[in-house]
Amino acid sequence: MQQLDLDRPAGGVLHAYDTGPTGLPDELAVFWHGGTPNTGEPPAPLIAAADGLGLRFLGADRPGYGGTTRDPAAAVGDVVPEVLAVAAAVGVSRFAVLGHSGGGPRVLACAGLAPDRVLAAVAISSPAPPDAAGLDRYAGMAAGIVREQRAAAQGRAALMAVLGHDEFDEDAFTAGDGAELGGPWGWLSANVGLAVSQGLDAEADDLLAAAAPWGVDLTAVREGVLLVHGDADRMVPASHSAWLHEHVPGSDLRLVAGAGHIDVLTEVRPVLEALRQRALAR
Repeated sequence: MQQLDLDRPAGGVLHAYDTGPTGLPDELAVFWHGGTPNTGEPPAPLIAAADGLGLRFLGADRPGYGGTTRDPAAAVGDVVPEVLAVAAAVGVSRFAVLGHSGGGPRVLACAGLAPDRVLAAVAISSPAPPDAAGLDRYAGMAAGIVREQRAAAQGRAALMAVLGHDEFDEDAFTAGDGAELGGPWGWLSANVGLAVSQGLDAEADDLLAAAAPWGVDLTAVREGVLLVHGDADRMVPASHSAWLHEHVPGSDLRLVAGAGHIDVLTEVRPVLEALRQRALAR
């Protein structure tokens, strides 16, 4: 994994990641968008699942995480200039985007705001935007996550009070999630620790950005996005992806029976194959 520091388009430092050229034919660059809180490092289990597919993974820390300069005013849509800056730095002109959980809105931002550069897009376990009309966004969500989400809607002070005093609600995870976090996808737990190692400010910034207008017109998404969601998810209920499916033109929805927020990632190989097929079809 190569790491590089770039000039962030909005000012400061942008810390990025690149697994490097694969040497395989029809190589496809895939920009990874991690959840909240995560650094931008592409996950090791994801890279392992992509063996032989010719996927070159890129990523970047969102503001305040890892080595990227904090920017409390950054909106979801502001990720797009950062993605383009990383692509330019490593000599990639067109790429696919893939994200999980809090990375899902960033996938949609790239697909909507940079359609000429994005070859294919997959959002796994993505939340819907805060202004999702007709969606009961808290139905089926674990109580602790509801508290966090409601606090984010109220503003920074309320959110910091919740983040600073609440224990994580273990009911947000299914038994399958827990099993995966005790196995290969335990990588995510370690990465969360890295993301919050300097405090909770970056996580709060991330949550507040997702709770504010995204700065993305979902109807502007030119190519169909693949939405993947576990139907037992208690952190971001599957109704969020169902709403996105109804409002993102040409999108496809793949529900994974019995899967939660984390163990939906265990069958990521077929998702990567679909991402590659969609990109090559362009």
